[in-house]
Amino acid sequence: MIKIKGNMVARGELLLNHYLAMSPGIEDDSITGIDTQEPAFGLPALWIDEAMKERAELSGYTVVDPPSVVATHLTEVIKKHAHELLGRQETKALIENVKESYPALVDDLIPNVLHIGDVQKVLAKLLREKISVRDMVTILETLADYGGYTKDPDVLTEYVRQALSRQISQQFTTSGDSLKVITVGPALEKRIAESVQQSDQGTYLAMDPGTTQTIYQRITDQVTKLLQAGQRPIILTSPTIRMYLRRLLERTMQDIPVLSYSELEPNVEIQSMGVVNL
Repeated sequence: MIKIKGNMVARGELLLNHYLAMSPGIEDDSITGIDTQEPAFGLPALWIDEAMKERAELSGYTVVDPPSVVATHLTEVIKKHAHELLGRQETKALIENVKESYPALVDDLIPNVLHIGDVQKVLAKLLREKISVRDMVTILETLADYGGYTKDPDVLTEYVRQALSRQISQQFTTSGDSLKVITVGPALEKRIAESVQQSDQGTYLAMDPGTTQTIYQRITDQVTKLLQAGQRPIILTSPTIRMYLRRLLERTMQDIPVLSYSELEPNVEIQSMGVVNL
């Protein structure tokens, strides 16, 4: 069982003196064991004993021992919940690390432009969408540039994502391959933009349940088509509505990346595999 702050976030079962074997896609009936589920990704698997291990490996099965099962599961859980694990204290440690080599940058940003809590919110939003925060210099430079104009963490995060365009482009594209995406049609972009409301706490999306359900369904249809074709679903939209569309899909499609055109390098070749429209 894996807990964060005392609350369980994941669990799994191990069978000692056995190995976890995952099929390469083509089942081999001669490989027998106890049916189970690989805990990190939820894939069907088998617990096999030592005698079956070599035969499974020769048949192309991925075979891992119990410590590796735990390590992989723990790594995936940490990635998924990294935004919860990064608090103000951890953010301060990251900033102090940057300050050793870039004191002028940190002195200029904190506390004159933003507080540590503001920086932490931006980093948490990046981590929530699986964007690495290793390039702290670029992140802090961008916050120093735009922090004087807005304190809204959502807007600041969008500026930072655009500054990290090279990193984001490399994360989602394989060298030489085009980026296969689901694009958002102009009618839907217009509807989302018109539904954005302003409040004292910032901006939010005010959309009726019927339209929201229609959008979910249209996106689900396109995502299913891509998954069946063996492709990773990525949604591409304009910079102005990216964060609102992300919020809309956060509960049901948390693992599907939503990118904007401004986050991709000009040399990235884009191939549209489908369009979502109203």
